[in-house]
Amino acid sequence: MIPTAYPDSATMARLTARMLLDIKAVHFNTDQLYTHASGKQAPTYIDCRKIISYPRVRATCMDFLCCKVMEAAGLEAFDNIAGGETAGIPFAAFVAERMGLPMSYVRKKPKGYGRTAQIEGEMREGDRVLLVEDLTTDGGSKLKFVDAIRAAGASCGHTAVVFFYGVMAGTEERLAEHGLTLHYLATWADVIAEARRGGDFTESTLAEVERFLADPEAWRAARGLS
Repeated sequence: MIPTAYPDSATMARLTARMLLDIKAVHFNTDQLYTHASGKQAPTYIDCRKIISYPRVRATCMDFLCCKVMEAAGLEAFDNIAGGETAGIPFAAFVAERMGLPMSYVRKKPKGYGRTAQIEGEMREGDRVLLVEDLTTDGGSKLKFVDAIRAAGASCGHTAVVFFYGVMAGTEERLAEHGLTLHYLATWADVIAEARRGGDFTESTLAEVERFLADPEAWRAARGLS
């Protein structure tokens, strides 16, 4: 059930950041770097999948996400909620349950057997689809999922995530050029601000993370990293 009253966006961002910090989903380490899916190393890593194991955090984040999307797009804007394989699947299910809508999910590529389907569940031609995922970095994976949804005859003009990196220039503009509006709860800036307020990391660590986020490639180059 969607709450009839909810915090403003700034408060939701702060509370989301606090929840992510409390469940240890945020990892900063300037000495032992993390290797991301891209193969590049960074002093930052966020594991939004941990949310599914914390019922109160999960419920609050999903309530916030539904409220933000419905406030921006309208109460009757969607016919189907789709999750992106794999991290987006549980979040899409939680959102679909709250909105009282059918849920489906989109594979990264068509499976090579059976119906060779890329979309699982029932998505009808003409459905207005909300794509839900855990996070987005530069939006690239979102565009691939949206293309698959549109190829199936449905429309998709909105995507919603719990966490948006918010440090890669032009991400929202690139999505908009593809006819896609991004909705999110918190960014790295929100997490760092809340971590500083709460004393979750040392000031030296936070300052170094901010230097990295300001220019990741220059930061890596200064350390001799590719």
